[in-house]
Amino acid sequence: MSVVFDRPYEFVPRDRSILWPWMIQRLRLVDHYLKKKEGIVDREILDFDRLRASVDQGHGIVVAPNHCRYADPLAMAWPSRKARLYFYAVASWHLFNKSWFDSFGMRKCGAFSLHREGTDRKSLETAIEILTNAERPLIIFPEGQTFRTNDLVREPLDGVGFIARTAARRRAKQDDGQVVIHPIAIKYLATTSVNDWSNAQLEQMESHLGWRRQRKPDLVLRVLRLSDAQLALREITFLGSAQKGDIVTRRRELCEHLLSQAESELGVQVVDPDDIGSRNRTIRSSIASVYFSEPMDADRQALLRDLDFGCDVAHELDAYDDHTYLESTVTTEERLVETIQRIQESLMGKINRKLPLKAIIRCGEAIHVPAEKAPKGESDPILVTLADELRQMIHRHPGRRLS
Repeated sequence: MSVVFDRPYEFVPRDRSILWPWMIQRLRLVDHYLKKKEGIVDREILDFDRLRASVDQGHGIVVAPNHCRYADPLAMAWPSRKARLYFYAVASWHLFNKSWFDSFGMRKCGAFSLHREGTDRKSLETAIEILTNAERPLIIFPEGQTFRTNDLVREPLDGVGFIARTAARRRAKQDDGQVVIHPIAIKYLATTSVNDWSNAQLEQMESHLGWRRQRKPDLVLRVLRLSDAQLALREITFLGSAQKGDIVTRRRELCEHLLSQAESELGVQVVDPDDIGSRNRTIRSSIASVYFSEPMDADRQALLRDLDFGCDVAHELDAYDDHTYLESTVTTEERLVETIQRIQESLMGKINRKLPLKAIIRCGEAIHVPAEKAPKGESDPILVTLADELRQMIHRHPGRRLS
């Protein structure tokens, strides 16, 4: 997720019409797109009678999926069809700026924008209004960003709880209605053996780096070597040379260097040094604010863009621990694929999506949202429950172990 430098933020409202969502579903456009662009050739939709029951009871509904791939928002069209429902969705402002076609399609499917780099009262009020009036189920990805680690679920952002609880208070005053959160677990499994695909992708990246072909191909070892090389390249870019020490420490130190450099340049105060996600969001907010509020020359603009790119790299460093993810006792083919694709994206700018995948999308039981504010100084209990439920559902489909 990067700051949009082309133009200042302008709220993109939801489109209330059901004509376009109906037509997109009728023509199976999402099915064709996900097969061609993401390699998702099959799906299994489970337990969405639970969501249908909440709709029939008139609840305001937050639909809260985990977020491991860029395909996730589109994949939610399948449970929408299964449950005979149309959704609204909160989408980051930068997604509306990729192309006019993407922006048009997102709006027609019910998405509205959220400015992550600032206080977006219109977006928050829209989300709360949707839940208060129980217009449609509202998709909010509680992790906030995409993480290419399907077996891991990050802690939900506080904003999810704030929106749900605020709507619950308004519903209680309005008609004694309820707001609920349905956790949605999205899991992608390979439909065939990944060995041939993995070998081909690793050979391509090794050749890109000028390495000799591996005579005794150990897939995990080769991936870890590439991950080390990728980190070394990042270190050379930002620190001037590859560093010594274990890879976990090196990742942490490079991440700290990038964030502290940006915070110093922008005068940002650090509240929690260990909360990389929060620090990243604060830096981006400051970048966007400065960029569009101060007259500046080309050098200053270039500096802000560089700081934003550093935030991208810091997110990348914080999001993954390849050695732990691959060397654990439950290493699966899917973990191998995810890690290869992450390295491809970083090293070569794009990933190979030709490996056929199956999406399993499961709906959890409704989590009742109380009207009271979250307790101060501790984690919001409804968000703790949400994260626990998502993790349990994800682990019901572990994937194939590496042979």
